Amino acid sequence: MNVMRLVLALIALAALALASLFLGVSEVSPLAVLSGTADEKAMLVIWASRVPRTIALMLAGAGLAVSGTLMQMLARNRFVEPSTAGTVESAGLGMLIALIVSPTIPVIGKMLFASAFALAGTALFLAILRRIPLRSIVMVPLVGLMLGGVIYSISAFIAYRLDMMQSLAAFDNGDFSAVLRGRYEILWLAFALTVAAYVAADRFTLAGLGEEFSTNLGLNYRRIMTFGLVIVSMVTASVVVTAGVIPFLGLIVPNVVSMPMGDSLRRTLPWIAILGAGLVLVCDMVGRIVIAPFEIPVGAVLGVIGSAFFLYLILRRKTRAA
Repeated sequence: MNVMRLVLALIALAALALASLFLGVSEVSPLAVLSGTADEKAMLVIWASRVPRTIALMLAGAGLAVSGTLMQMLARNRFVEPSTAGTVESAGLGMLIALIVSPTIPVIGKMLFASAFALAGTALFLAILRRIPLRSIVMVPLVGLMLGGVIYSISAFIAYRLDMMQSLAAFDNGDFSAVLRGRYEILWLAFALTVAAYVAADRFTLAGLGEEFSTNLGLNYRRIMTFGLVIVSMVTASVVVTAGVIPFLGLIVPNVVSMPMGDSLRRTLPWIAILGAGLVLVCDMVGRIVIAPFEIPVGAVLGVIGSAFFLYLILRRKTRAA
């Protein structure tokens, strides 16, 4: 039964991807494309723009949703994800430093800079959590948001001093409108890391139970923590380099999936990846429709949905506590 539901979810995701291919300013007829009668311009739009954009949306959505899940397991907090832990701001700072050091640096070089800074920023966040008393679970993401604010302020100061505010703004909001063939392939690395997270799903589930408990069961806690941080950092960096910041995705999807299915990552990760990809596709299509022929960046749409969901989680927890 679970396999059948997973197949149906994949079919629904494929339907959303198909709809994304034929939505946009340039009118492309599905019948003309499928029958082979579409003109050269329509086929260029499909293969050079629409297909890369749709693939990038799904890879980014799946990768960030899984990364959010790993962060919640490693931090043992339901409110943590890359945009509430200073990870995306650290990746943005790394991107800025890469542009300063070498303006002509290739995409893979930018991603490596962003990954290194994202890893350092996330490690700093976890180190802060170990050193301060946290009486409320809500304090954890607040610490991350404050850390992210400090890191972004550093980025803004550097960008202002070097007249690079436009460069900083370019990857500050998740926007896939500029994704073309040859400019998204780095996201396949995020997909590979997502698969690696599934392979190690049982270890991450044990790590989420705490260092003492998982060590007693024979797990190398520090090694799996490092592996998880590397996955989160590199996935976040690849998305930031490709399209910019996509907030709250890693907060929404894992919580929605864990409510009915529990915390076993072996069981939930496929659903998290599919729902993450589908949610980003839907938000992108909404952004293309609302003020057509102009677009609202997918990061802005998800920012509205995610902030509302964040408040819902907080109020829901307070209601239960009462």
